[in-house]
Amino acid sequence: MASQQQQPGGPMAQPVLQQPNALQQQQQQQQQLSQQQDFDPVHRFKMLIPQLKESLQNLMKIASMNLAHNTSIDNGIKSSDTSVQRFDKSLEEFYALCDQLELCLRLAYECLSQSIDSAKHSPNLVPTATKPDTVQTESMSYAQYLGMIKSQISCAKDIHNALLECSKKIAGKGQPQGIM
Repeated sequence: MASQQQQPGGPMAQPVLQQPNALQQQQQQQQQLSQQQDFDPVHRFKMLIPQLKESLQNLMKIASMNLAHNTSIDNGIKSSDTSVQRFDKSLEEFYALCDQLELCLRLAYECLSQSIDSAKHSPNLVPTATKPDTVQTESMSYAQYLGMIKSQISCAKDIHNALLECSKKIAGKGQPQGIM
């Protein structure tokens, strides 16, 4: 009978325990999504634009304050004892953000070109055996797929052989010739 009695942590406690698990799973999914977005150059670019605008505004404000301060010193109104914010540090911050944006754009361009090349060299999918019910209109037969793979392998072998020949030529030029 003791086994049939409900204990304090019995069936009523299970939904309470499941809610934190569901919350933890949701948090883990959000963390994974944010990590994926961190690696996405377009998303990173979009995140850096407001920072760049803020940095540019700060740069212009500091430049304006420094210009006004230097003008007042030149006119003899103020002495040079007062401190002003450093223009070079804000300029470096602005350039660092510009460099990050440039890297994001280059990476996005490389991803796009790889995607285009991938679509060009392998445009069609091979139908999977697990889902024979679904008909893929743009799929290729297995024989076509094998032909494409064989051509890619022969191309890779040609590149490998060309690199080997080049390395042999370079190694041959680096060694001293025999004395005759």
